[in-house]
Amino acid sequence: MELRHIRYFLVAAEEKNLTKAAARLRISQPPLSMQIRDLENEIGAALFHRNAHGIVLTEAGQAFLQAVQPLQQRADEAIQIARQVANGELGQLNLGFTGTAALNPLIPAAIREFQKTYPKVKVKIEEANSATLIHKLLNEQVDIAFLRSSDPQPEALKIQQLVDEPLVAVVPHHHRVAQQQGDLALLELKDDPFIMIPESFSGMGLYDAIVQACLQAGFDPKIGQRAPQLVSILSLISANLGVSLVPESAMQVQLAGIQHRRLQAPVPHVSLALAYRMENPSQLAINFASIVMSLCHQPQHSF
Repeated sequence: MELRHIRYFLVAAEEKNLTKAAARLRISQPPLSMQIRDLENEIGAALFHRNAHGIVLTEAGQAFLQAVQPLQQRADEAIQIARQVANGELGQLNLGFTGTAALNPLIPAAIREFQKTYPKVKVKIEEANSATLIHKLLNEQVDIAFLRSSDPQPEALKIQQLVDEPLVAVVPHHHRVAQQQGDLALLELKDDPFIMIPESFSGMGLYDAIVQACLQAGFDPKIGQRAPQLVSILSLISANLGVSLVPESAMQVQLAGIQHRRLQAPVPHVSLALAYRMENPSQLAINFASIVMSLCHQPQHSF
């Protein structure tokens, strides 16, 4: 017995006329009559009485109808669920982002818009460094991730550059440049140790961006303490153990004992990128990426 046999039977029982049922099913009447007869032969009982006015259910047909109606409903529900999943309208989006990217306003704006557009999709958030996120992307543990990108880029991932975020200096509150007026010349920090995310953690951007910014300013940075997260970097700076450069969005973190200073032109930047698998990406990831890119094309800070 096939699902189409049940569907044909249900339509015939509802229409009480094989000609009308065939028209509704968009098939001719002879094949429909044959399918009904095959079903009756498989069951071993007549399901319909045929008369001049059409068809009526037998007692066996009534019993069969009550038994199969829930099956058809379940099948219809299963089809609807499968379509929603295929369209990325149902399921769970596993979204990753780096700690230094989390404060960029694009990320909460994208999540809000995604949940508004796809209210049946659950969003699971995971914060990790870029190297870990890349590993999880490649192993299908994360669907899509915001990270700091630089070369080389894994060929198995599609990485879309979103925005370039200015870097700002962070110094201890009592540092000699903390209360200066105007933008800071990065060269003034050449004698200070730089608190850095470990290179193996950052891997894809921030570490390299800081080193490159210092080199362009005319000095090789002194690498001081290593800290795995943005908050720990700021805490070490507050403890007067060094200075650092952070994305501009990190200025939202107002930790006691630190001072943010904007830099003189040319202002160094660090990029924010969106990454997902190149081969067989989930439809959820594609839908989320589409929303992110549409937000990026809006006027700056409109989100």
